Amino acid sequence: MIIFKLIIIAVVSYLLGAIPFALIFAKLMGRVDITQHGSGNIGGTNVLRTVGTKAAIVVVIFDLGKAMLAVFLAGFITGDSELSIVGFSINWQAAQVLSAIMVMVGHNWSVYIKFRGGKGVAAYFGSWFVMCIPAALFGGAIVIVTTLLTRYVSMGSILGSLGIIILLIILTLTSGSPPIYLLYSVISVIMIVYQHRKNIDRLQTRTERRLGEKVKITKSEPTNIN
Repeated sequence: MIIFKLIIIAVVSYLLGAIPFALIFAKLMGRVDITQHGSGNIGGTNVLRTVGTKAAIVVVIFDLGKAMLAVFLAGFITGDSELSIVGFSINWQAAQVLSAIMVMVGHNWSVYIKFRGGKGVAAYFGSWFVMCIPAALFGGAIVIVTTLLTRYVSMGSILGSLGIIILLIILTLTSGSPPIYLLYSVISVIMIVYQHRKNIDRLQTRTERRLGEKVKITKSEPTNIN
């Protein structure tokens, strides 16, 4: 029964999304507890500032990968199952969206680390590499260009996510992209903007850290990895 499958998808996706790769690889590659340094955020950007480029790249790859795996599994588990509720069809595409949302929820509020987490950007883009590659590439291009021009990763992340909404509106109206994908883009941007609320405040006051600014780990600061 599809409802049972959806429950399994939601739980598995949350648990996959909740794996704190930033925390894990910061400890393995830099012996640093990133919750105690920089912004304290459990994400690739804070790893970049506190540990370095190599560790950050590894974290981003794994965060993209966990979302891709979860969304792929959602489509596989659902298969041809379908349920119609009040005229709305719940099928493998709806299962993918449920999975993608739950990966972001797990990443942002991880059960493994007392419901702390990151901001969900890499997980968000990872889901699009399975559901709609053009959306992932378009949004990713905006992130890269904006970040390189302004050197604000947070601004690039927000604008890239908003760009995907615009693309999905166009694809929904012109090429038959599932409307539920557009709904997912809106829900996800709300989560991403909410998680970046402090960054937005700092952008307004021009106190946001720029790309390339390193966080100095001093001996007086805690580096306990237990």
